Amino acid sequence: MRIAYFDCFSGASGDMILGSLIDAGLSSRRLREELRRLRIPTIRLKVKKVLKGGISATQVIVEGKSEKKPHRDLKEMLKIIDRSGLASEIKEKSKEIFQRIASVEAKIHQKPINQIHFHEIGGLDSIVDIIGSVWGLRQMGIDEVHVSKVNVGTGFVKCEHGILPVPAPATLALMKGKPIYSSLVEKELLTPTGAALLTSLGSQFGQMVPMKVERIGYGAGRDDFPHPNLLRLIIGTSVANSGKERVLVVETNIDDMNPQFYDYVMEKLFNMKVQEVFLTPILMKKNRPATLLTVICPPAKLPSIIEFLLKETTTLGLRWHEEERARADREILTLKTKYGQIRFKVARWEGSVINLSPEYEVCKKLALKRNISLKDVFEEAKKVAISQQESQRNNHLHRRR
Repeated sequence: MRIAYFDCFSGASGDMILGSLIDAGLSSRRLREELRRLRIPTIRLKVKKVLKGGISATQVIVEGKSEKKPHRDLKEMLKIIDRSGLASEIKEKSKEIFQRIASVEAKIHQKPINQIHFHEIGGLDSIVDIIGSVWGLRQMGIDEVHVSKVNVGTGFVKCEHGILPVPAPATLALMKGKPIYSSLVEKELLTPTGAALLTSLGSQFGQMVPMKVERIGYGAGRDDFPHPNLLRLIIGTSVANSGKERVLVVETNIDDMNPQFYDYVMEKLFNMKVQEVFLTPILMKKNRPATLLTVICPPAKLPSIIEFLLKETTTLGLRWHEEERARADREILTLKTKYGQIRFKVARWEGSVINLSPEYEVCKKLALKRNISLKDVFEEAKKVAISQQESQRNNHLHRRR
C-alpha cells in the first residue's frame, strides 16, 4: 500500500500541499496540462524553488488577470467543476470538498448554504489548490493519506467577516475530531482550504505508521517564521504486519431500504477505509426477506461507522464484536510490460510471495487505451510477474552460493 504522510509541524494551506506534491515528484508540466481542463484561461501556475530555514522547498503561486467576480457562491464553484474536462473521480471529490466548506460556513454564519460566498477560497488560487491536490495524489498512485497532528497557530486573523481568532471558526469546524495543537506562533498556520483538503483526503491522523520511505517533498508557505514554514510530505509503502490483528465486525439487519442504496453505502464505507463490506440475504420474522450488512473495520473507526450507518441507512440499531484474524503482508509492486506500467497487489506470508495479482482498473484502462483484449493484458501481466519472481529466486540462490 502506498501512503502519503503529511507532517504538519507548520500547519498547512492549499498551496503548501500542492507544493509538497510537486517537490516529491509530481510533474508541474502535467499539472498545468490538467488545469487547462478547467477552461479558465486566466490561470497561470508559477512554481519555484525556495529556502525556508535552510531547507530547499517548492513554492506554488497562482497568477492571473484580475477577475470580475473574485468571490463566488457554491453553485458557481460547482458549475466550474462540472463544465470542466476533468475526470469524474476528480470532479466528485473536488465538489465534495467545496460542499464541506460551504456547509461549515453556512452553520457558522447562520445562512442558507446557497448564500455562502467563498471569501477565503473563491479566487483562482484555491480552485487550483483543491483540484490540483486531488488530481496529484491520484496521479502519484497514493492509496491512503495519513496526517500528523496539525499545528494551527494562534492569535487573530483579518478576513471578510472582520477580526477572527486563530484557528478561524471554519478551520476549527473542519478539523473537528482531528488532533490539533498550537506552538504559539502568532499566525494562522492552518487555512480553511488546508483543513478541508487534509480532512477530506486523510484517512488516519496522528503518528506515522511504519513505512519504507520512497519520496520526500517540502511545500513552502509564503511567510517566514523562526521555524521553517514548510509542510513535509513523506511518501512510502507500508511495512505490513503479517500474522494476527484485532478487528471489529459490525452488523445490522435491514429489511426496508431501497436496494439501490446499497451501492452508495458500500462505496462510502470503502472510502472510509474499512477492511471489508459485504451483504448476505437473510430471512427475518414472518419469513420476511432482508439483508445482513456486515462491516469489518479497525476498532478506532467504530464511532464514525456507527454514525454513518445510522444516518445513511434505515437501520435503528447495530451490533458488533471483536475478532482476531490472520493477515498476510501486502504491498504494491509496479512492473513494466509491453502494454505499459501495471501495478500488482503482492501478498507475502513469512517472507514468501503467496499471491501476485494485477490491478483490474489499470489493466482495463490499458486495454481501452490500446483497443486490445483485456484478457491479453492480464496474460501479459501474469507472464511479466512470473518472470520477475523467477529472476528474484535465481538471484537469491546465487547469493546463497
